[in-house]
Amino acid sequence: MGFIRNYGSIVMLLGSIIAGSIAGLIMGENVTYIKPVGDIFLNLLLTAVVPLVFFAIATAIAHIDASHRLGKVMGVMSLVFLSTLLIAAFLTIVAVWIFPVHQHVELSKDIHPEAAGNWGEVITRLLTVNEFYELLSRKNMLPFIIFSVLTGLAAMRTGESGAAFRGFLHSGNEVMKDVLTLIMKAAPVGLGAYFAYQVGTVGPKLFGTYAHSLGIYYGFGTIYFLVGFSFYAFVAGGLNGIKTFWRHNIVPTITAVSSASSIATIPANLVAVKKMGVPDDIGNVVVPLGATLHKDGSSISSIIKMAVVFAMFGKSFNSADIILMALGVTVIASIVEGGIPNGGYIGEMLVMSVYGFPPEALPPLMIIGTLVDPLATILNATGDNVAAMLVTRFLPKRAAAVS
Repeated sequence: MGFIRNYGSIVMLLGSIIAGSIAGLIMGENVTYIKPVGDIFLNLLLTAVVPLVFFAIATAIAHIDASHRLGKVMGVMSLVFLSTLLIAAFLTIVAVWIFPVHQHVELSKDIHPEAAGNWGEVITRLLTVNEFYELLSRKNMLPFIIFSVLTGLAAMRTGESGAAFRGFLHSGNEVMKDVLTLIMKAAPVGLGAYFAYQVGTVGPKLFGTYAHSLGIYYGFGTIYFLVGFSFYAFVAGGLNGIKTFWRHNIVPTITAVSSASSIATIPANLVAVKKMGVPDDIGNVVVPLGATLHKDGSSISSIIKMAVVFAMFGKSFNSADIILMALGVTVIASIVEGGIPNGGYIGEMLVMSVYGFPPEALPPLMIIGTLVDPLATILNATGDNVAAMLVTRFLPKRAAAVS
């Protein structure tokens, strides 16, 4: 029963993809008649994501305890989180260069991800809009995220006078999470219909693209889990750090697989990091915040999803500006999606917004994100443990985190 409860949605989605593929192969071009079913689902998701992002980010920041904003632990933790996310993303880019994603049948050639103009103009367009109503468009997700952060900070800083508004943000967040839950109940039908349309109109060559991307993720993700985390543990405590980390990381890994949730793995992680030699005052901050803000697995999947969609739309994924923007989007997406049910879809919306992809890009992003979820959860959850060891190592007057 536990497996069905935690992975039932993935099983249903796989079933819908298989059914959609069969329908697409049988119906061919006639499959366009069921495409509106997928369009309706995507439109519902696209309209719900903007208020969801606002309430989720604003309320999370508004309710931060003041003690969490101060101190060297927070500073070192932020640097560790950022460093591991960027390392994971960059190494994934290298893996994609070595094993490039090829898509011989392109979905569309009518997009231009590379933004025109100098870097100043690009950054201005990327970070801001000049009218409030433009914030409400999914095409401007990053400016909207910045606005949500500022709103949350203001709500936190106003103290007692902002209590009512903080209550409104919390209530709105709970309501919008349930709205998304209701919409996602239609995901198997909606994505199945869209997958049938893609197979029927583009052809079975899509299967090779998906299989190739999954092979890269599970191959590189496994290497990163074993080698990357061992390297971080070595930095934190030498050879003894490696032994200590893997000795006590078994239970959190099993918990992450069985629960399919970084949040649900927090108790096991808290016990594990203490055995790894991480002091309570560090572990009790790094682990809970890491479950929301630190997601190496999501960082890896974000890069692979971008590479796949770029290939599907006939665009190169190797120019310097595209790569730099991809690294930035990956960090933001990995942070933003934490604590939101089906939060990976928020990151996918951000990818579409920054690079200007049409709604047709969302189904491939969602499908890949769902299929890599088991390993992504392991990387996301247990990465917090080795991060806690690194924070302990780099804090002044702290010994290496080993026991």
